[in-house]
Amino acid sequence: MTSPSPAPVAPPGPAGRSPGQLMWRRFKRDRPGVLSAYVVTFFFLVALAAPLISKLYGKNPTQTYGLDEPGLLNEYGYPVKPNGGMSGSFWFGLEPTLGRDVLMQLVYGIRTSLLIAAAATVLCVLTGVLIGVTAGYLGGRTDYLLGRFIDLLLAFPSQLSFIAFTPVVYSLFVSPEKETPTYLRVVTLILVLWVLGWMGLARLLRGQVLSLREREFVEAAKVTGASPWRIISKELLPNLWTPILVQSTLMLPSFVTIEAGLSFIGVGIVEPTPDWGRMFANGAHYYESDITYIFFPGFAMIVFVVAFNLLGDSVRDAFDPRTGR
Repeated sequence: MTSPSPAPVAPPGPAGRSPGQLMWRRFKRDRPGVLSAYVVTFFFLVALAAPLISKLYGKNPTQTYGLDEPGLLNEYGYPVKPNGGMSGSFWFGLEPTLGRDVLMQLVYGIRTSLLIAAAATVLCVLTGVLIGVTAGYLGGRTDYLLGRFIDLLLAFPSQLSFIAFTPVVYSLFVSPEKETPTYLRVVTLILVLWVLGWMGLARLLRGQVLSLREREFVEAAKVTGASPWRIISKELLPNLWTPILVQSTLMLPSFVTIEAGLSFIGVGIVEPTPDWGRMFANGAHYYESDITYIFFPGFAMIVFVVAFNLLGDSVRDAFDPRTGR
């Protein structure tokens, strides 16, 4: 009598992947998104390493090399050498009139603009999450009052409000006869961008929470006696990461351009602090005779904003399983 043959063993199936792993897999397949992530990372590394770059390059953003060294600027204040004075000593050329190094102006200008935009983005995200989730989860009178407050702030025209409120905040701390210190200008820009920038995210999250709070997993958590904080942190927030990340990646480049615009018209960062907007303002005076000076900050701004917007689109697609990537 022969013994029965053993049953065939089924081959092991593919290991299960978490939602985060699936998102990362879809993102890596998106070549424009990966390239945009590298570009954005490069800009942030440049901003963080600005003092190191200055030390290795041997120049600083405030010294007037064209005025200190004869032969760099002509009698009209423009670089003597072609292409804005580009050379082995000044890679991006010299700033007309003052003769400052354009590369160091750009590097520290990126540092200033990204610092302000990143700080404002973090504050707006925290505020939008707090108010949006609170309004959507509690509902009732709380939702009504917070909703009307958001509607009131959204009624202000954003660009005019930025221009009008920034000098008002300055005047609260410094008398008109005194010069506003740089740190106060930075803090004021962050506060103004924060106060007028969180409402869109809050309204979006409120709508998301209103739909999520009626779902079965939230009801099950309530039945088990979970506290509101546990329901929000363990059940609701994990389902809100997609809109939070997508809105954050769209918010930051918007704040960069707004900050540059405020500095361009003179209500943001002023001389001698390097800033993207200040470079545009100065370049507007020189472009007819020296277009090279405004080329570098303009090109850098375009690359950064486009890359960050593409990164936001890629993050949104990676979190959405319907894209099929």
